[in-house]
Amino acid sequence: MSQPVVLLVEDEPAQRSVLSYNLKAEGFQVVEADNGEDVLLLTRENLPDLIVLDWMIPQVSGIEVCRRLKVSNDTKSIPIIMLSARSEELDRVRGLETGADDYVVKPYSVIELIARVKAQLRRLRAAAIGEKLSYDDIRLDGETYKVYRSDTELKLGPTEFRLLSTFMEKPGRVWTREQLLDRVWGRDIYVDTRTVDVHIGRLRKALCQFGGKDPLRTVRGAGYALG
Repeated sequence: MSQPVVLLVEDEPAQRSVLSYNLKAEGFQVVEADNGEDVLLLTRENLPDLIVLDWMIPQVSGIEVCRRLKVSNDTKSIPIIMLSARSEELDRVRGLETGADDYVVKPYSVIELIARVKAQLRRLRAAAIGEKLSYDDIRLDGETYKVYRSDTELKLGPTEFRLLSTFMEKPGRVWTREQLLDRVWGRDIYVDTRTVDVHIGRLRKALCQFGGKDPLRTVRGAGYALG
């Protein structure tokens, strides 16, 4: 199996060097960048398996880079872990709403960050070898990593894909935020429950992008269900 490629984007040389060293030691192939323009170019040239993206980088900000990559068909499925010194909940939500799949606040533990990288790649591969599921007019193909509604292909990010897959495995079941965190993000990673709401909102938008009734149900005081 070839080494997973991680595009590491950090404009502070010392931090970039430490992260690069540790990622390589864990068996990753690392491509480095220190500004937004290079990220956009290198992503299209290398199509990395995952991007570790600092928010505050020169030329094009990390948040704008994230937005552009997530609206492009070629790059929307690449998981992005956003790094930021901005610890306010509003900034975290903004990062996630722009398309980031995870958000890590500086200063961070290198060991934890690498655990998050591995978790994202595990989920991506698990989804890619999944089964074919259907509910009403929605079809999910885990082998080709595609979702259709009334035979129209929908654009979903990797986290939204995993959420939908979870819902479609057991239609009607009410999932709490904590259960969704365990199932979609993993027990070994701390993620705020507000993150679930952000991704549910993104999934709803994706499912209804070409019309149709919202199939997701919010169960007050409990969680979410499909149908």
